[in-house]
Amino acid sequence: MFQTTLQNVTQLLSANPLLLLFVIAALSYPLGRLKIFGVSLGVAAVLFVGLALGALDPNLKLPEIVYNLGLVIFVYTIGLSSGPGFFASFRGKGVRDNGLVAAMLGVAAAAVYFFARVTNVSGAIASGMFTGALTNTPALAAALEFLKGSAPPTQLETVLAEPVLGYSLTYPMGILGALVVMVFFTRVWRVNYVADAQRVRAVKTSQQLVTRTIRVTRPEIAGQTLAQLMQANAWTVLFGRWKHENQLALAAATTILRVNDLASVIGAPEEVERVRAALGEYSDEALELDRTEMDYRRIFVSNPQVVGVRLRDLNLPQQFGALITRIRRGDVEFLARDDTTLELGDRVRVVTRRENMGSVSQFFGDSFKALGEIDVLSFSLGLALGILVGQIPIPLPGGITFKLGTAGGPLVVALILGALERTGPIVWTLPYNANLTLRQIGLILFLAGVGTRAGYAFVSTLMQGNGLMLFGAGAALTMGVVALMLLIGYRILKIPMNLLLGMIAGMQTNPAILSFANQETENDLPNLGYATVYPLATILKIILAQALLVFLR
Repeated sequence: MFQTTLQNVTQLLSANPLLLLFVIAALSYPLGRLKIFGVSLGVAAVLFVGLALGALDPNLKLPEIVYNLGLVIFVYTIGLSSGPGFFASFRGKGVRDNGLVAAMLGVAAAAVYFFARVTNVSGAIASGMFTGALTNTPALAAALEFLKGSAPPTQLETVLAEPVLGYSLTYPMGILGALVVMVFFTRVWRVNYVADAQRVRAVKTSQQLVTRTIRVTRPEIAGQTLAQLMQANAWTVLFGRWKHENQLALAAATTILRVNDLASVIGAPEEVERVRAALGEYSDEALELDRTEMDYRRIFVSNPQVVGVRLRDLNLPQQFGALITRIRRGDVEFLARDDTTLELGDRVRVVTRRENMGSVSQFFGDSFKALGEIDVLSFSLGLALGILVGQIPIPLPGGITFKLGTAGGPLVVALILGALERTGPIVWTLPYNANLTLRQIGLILFLAGVGTRAGYAFVSTLMQGNGLMLFGAGAALTMGVVALMLLIGYRILKIPMNLLLGMIAGMQTNPAILSFANQETENDLPNLGYATVYPLATILKIILAQALLVFLR
């Protein structure tokens, strides 16, 4: 009875790929929320549910377009949001980070080479092991393309099956093994992700901001402008309102402070205290609560015309007598700076006179409905450019050519477009909420497609031949490389763990590991580490997978 029911369900799912997709997604949600020793799989559960269902029958697999569509959407949205931080990182530690990843991939390729020599495993299987243990499908595709051009026609089918065998046996532990090592080391080292995030200066992190009113009592600073004081003391605060002889106004760079003046200061508590020590004393009069003349509101940024423009270039004080004090982007709040650029979906806290608030609101758009809409032109054009770039063959010494593929091409293009933000009238970035939604959908499609397509081959080959040996070698390779990167990166190079976990996901070029890292840290910093090293990691894996085929002939 059970066998008959299972057979009927299997036939139903194999005949209806859409039904199979949504069954996987539905089953994955409660499994992903299940915590074991304080750890949950999150969205990565989609992969393992896909593997389990795919193992039931070889026909239980989603069409290839599902996997490709999910992969393209995921990496493109990641690239858009990470573009500014990616290029900013090369002004800091990006060369070091990419160098570390390149070294780890070199170690992994060398380990696979010596394993194949010792065990007499074929070069095709070894190349597949390398791509599976480091979870890179574009590298597997490149290896298959290389073999198509070198294998005899009569043996082509058999030869092409070998890399897929190595890939399918090592891919699951390429994800799970990395997660296990990451959890083990972060728990043993008792990493405080909040404190760790404060070490990162390349991107904006959420800050605890306070507003205090300070009375000027020190005569030695009288007559100096705020700009002079800010520069001389290197204050990282923002001056909001200023009161002089019962006249309330917005503070400006040219504002001159005098004894008994009041000024509202916004910033981190320790920074505000530095300002207080230099100017005088705290006042019981809270200027920010006085709404008789000045008012404040949070306004949604939905007008594309203000996106990608520096705040100083918006001329808000001149146009509206208005000042932006804080910006909230997703769950992150930070101080507004003159060189800060706005994104669609930002919520800005604006201070201005009550009669000007309507004009300021209209200037920024303030439409929540507009934020739910996607610019189909810029989104589709960006994806098309990325896919085209991924198909360009790039020649290398030795007659080897490689392509960035459907993962690397869209990511590289998205990083560039995300950094540009806009080109003339075209705004490349997406509203924050829309980006996250598309990213989640893409990730689900990607993981479900990979899981169902690898599930049957994984179980069937594991139980025969040298499957267990390959499975164990792949797990050891993944866990060893990740552990080595954690030890060198965190203990020797002192890379913040928030970034390092993202770099590991980028080294593995795997969205599931990145999703886990984001969930573990509860911030977006792993995305920066991921985007910083992902392009180089993808390119190197594509090269090394083909190099293994050459040297292990």
